Amino acid sequence: MKKLVCGLTFLAAMGMGGTASANSDVIGIWETVEGKSHVQISSCGENKYCGELIWLKEPNTEKGEPKTDINNQDEKLRNRPIIGIQLLNGLEKTGPNEWDDGTIYNPEDGNTYSSEMRLIDTDQLQVEGCVLFICKEQIWTRKK
Repeated sequence: MKKLVCGLTFLAAMGMGGTASANSDVIGIWETVEGKSHVQISSCGENKYCGELIWLKEPNTEKGEPKTDINNQDEKLRNRPIIGIQLLNGLEKTGPNEWDDGTIYNPEDGNTYSSEMRLIDTDQLQVEGCVLFICKEQIWTRKK
């Protein structure tokens, strides 16, 4: 559970918001917690959305090398760069400003969790990750 909280903290930003307008769109670039990373959300199939990690505030290790997915459960993927990883996968639009039935990958612990998201307003996105019945939600802020 501690890893889930840490991972969502890595992926999410703090914030408050109101109601999103009916023609708001989730597609765009979103900033996560404390500006640590940017995730680009785009369509990845009919009525489905995915999010790719496109920028890190600290992209390199202490040795100056690009960070890799060292905690991935699949040993074959541990050498892939963190930048470019698909964090959000298969979120399906289920209603106005709501997406569900997807997953979120946490590179800090190498695990994938069930996920949903909700557009609070045009510039704030609530992203939720769950393991069993325990869910944590955070707010991401639109960059573009």
